[in-house]
Amino acid sequence: MRKGAGRDETGLAGFRRYTWWAVPGTNVGILVLFTGEWILDGDVPVQPRVFSAAALVVEAVAVVVLLNARLSAGSRPRPPSGWPAAGALAALVLAACPLALRDYGLWPIAPAIMTAVTATYLDRRPRRRLVAAAVPAAALPGGAVSLLSGDGDLLYAALFPPGITAFVVWAMLGPMWAWDIAGRLDEARRMSAELAVKDERLRFAADLHDIQGHHLQVIALKSELAARLAEADPPRAAAEMDAVRRLAADALRDTRAVVLGYRRTSLDDEIANATRILASAGIDARMTVDPTAVSDTAAVSDTVRHLLGLVMREATTNLLRHSRAGRASVDYRVAGGVARLQVGNDGASETGAVPGTGLEALADRLRAAGGDLTWTRDADRFELTASLPVTSAEHRVPAAKAEDR
Repeated sequence: MRKGAGRDETGLAGFRRYTWWAVPGTNVGILVLFTGEWILDGDVPVQPRVFSAAALVVEAVAVVVLLNARLSAGSRPRPPSGWPAAGALAALVLAACPLALRDYGLWPIAPAIMTAVTATYLDRRPRRRLVAAAVPAAALPGGAVSLLSGDGDLLYAALFPPGITAFVVWAMLGPMWAWDIAGRLDEARRMSAELAVKDERLRFAADLHDIQGHHLQVIALKSELAARLAEADPPRAAAEMDAVRRLAADALRDTRAVVLGYRRTSLDDEIANATRILASAGIDARMTVDPTAVSDTAAVSDTVRHLLGLVMREATTNLLRHSRAGRASVDYRVAGGVARLQVGNDGASETGAVPGTGLEALADRLRAAGGDLTWTRDADRFELTASLPVTSAEHRVPAAKAEDR
């Protein structure tokens, strides 16, 4: 993830401001409030007060710099060079001066804050080890001083520092954990948006491939036929060229429709179109279509008809482009809640029936919709089979919703 500005651009600026005041602001405020009061106390000797004042400034700046960098960092933060050591040294001074005067309530605050700041830069396991070591270790300095001085405050001196250390670490790591979660969620949202754009581009490319490839193949076929008939049968050649003109206009219209986002292929139209085109190519095509599945629009969803229409168009285009078939068959029926389209031809031996990228892309789309697209070759027989559930596919294809616009 990019640094601070990148997160601000995605709407996390307000949450970052809140986290900044909740973490660096609060901890510096606590540090200044309690330590500053001790420094201003006239009963405290001058020398410890001077050392503590200088250390307070250093640690406050270190806390702000380190936590600000942590809030602006990515998934693997690194502390600014020099500031962890400066903050640790200042915390040591702010702990030693009050501890020397047996102020057991003040001395652990500065080390606890620096321990918490350090923990924010560590991964989970090192962080746990640091906290597990720091909390019990906080009992030792105060307990040792109290025990050696015999002031009778051993229980307070030994138990309060671990408690304040655990509390400061917990209070700092909680908001920082929430900030990290928000950053990861925002990154996931951004990646999801990028994937949606890429999916839409792939859908557009597939639709453009289907339209242009099909129209151009038919135009080439009819142009070749018109050239052969130019001398032998000029009227029929003119009719074929007129059909070429209409096909070119259709290709232009369909391309514009794809660009505008409202074109939608229909299985019924593609079967009728395949019948005419295959007949023009001299291919004996046998159509076996379940009349109920075609007439009952409620039985099969629009998404299923659209996807199967794409399969029918791609199969027809490949048949004209890659085979020398004399016979072809189309079988479409609905049974058991599954729509099944099967297209076969007897010209596979001419080209080896190697599937192209169009079929691979369609296979991915059908699998995403809960269906399947397979093709087989047996000697000179090539067969393409597509199947889709008639009711669930519409809810499984996110791209289909975009195509409905």
